[in-house]
Amino acid sequence: MKQKSLSIVLVSGGMDSLVTAAIANLENEVAFLHLNYGQRTEQRELKAFNDIADFYGVKKRLVVDVKYLKEIGGSALTDERIEVPPHIPHPTPHIPITYVPFRNAHLLSIAVSWAEVLGAKRIYIGAVEEDSSGYPDCREVFYKAFEKAIDAGTKPETKIEIVTPLIHMKKSAIVKKGVELGAPFHLTWSCYKNIDIACGECDSCRLRLKGFKEAGGVDPIKYERRAL
Repeated sequence: MKQKSLSIVLVSGGMDSLVTAAIANLENEVAFLHLNYGQRTEQRELKAFNDIADFYGVKKRLVVDVKYLKEIGGSALTDERIEVPPHIPHPTPHIPITYVPFRNAHLLSIAVSWAEVLGAKRIYIGAVEEDSSGYPDCREVFYKAFEKAIDAGTKPETKIEIVTPLIHMKKSAIVKKGVELGAPFHLTWSCYKNIDIACGECDSCRLRLKGFKEAGGVDPIKYERRAL
């Protein structure tokens, strides 16, 4: 049997990272990376990360605290003085206040360091460009540029690919893919505000609910209010 190569999967605990993990797990030995950055739902997202890692039997796990992103602020996810908006119209010409400035660059940098040590050849991230909140660090052009930075800033023999399997998918297609792969959506957490029962009204909840509705399914997690 051909030995599986090692890949790092960035797992926030949300539905997109879950489906990405399910895809990566098909043909790779996987290591899971999670970021605590002082977000409102940090505790609940970490639980989701560990539950998903347990589900897939992942032994190599790395949880990194980068609380300086909370100190930097500028986002409703990390600054409790900024209210999480109930709904963001799509498409929007403005970057939402829930955007954490350049967060994914911090995450990828840590992943690259770990990948170089482990000898991993790929980094999987569940970024979605077409049907997301419009964050600039979720665009395909950003990941292509970051790959060039990896090539320039690592050892000559290091070759690391950034894999974004969901980048051009709609939320409904992501749900269908997850169902196809038997992904445990009930273990995930997407809400920007709550840690017990999802609010159902923040942008992340609404995009998730919309995806399940358009896919003809029912989201298995509990909501205070299913806005859609």
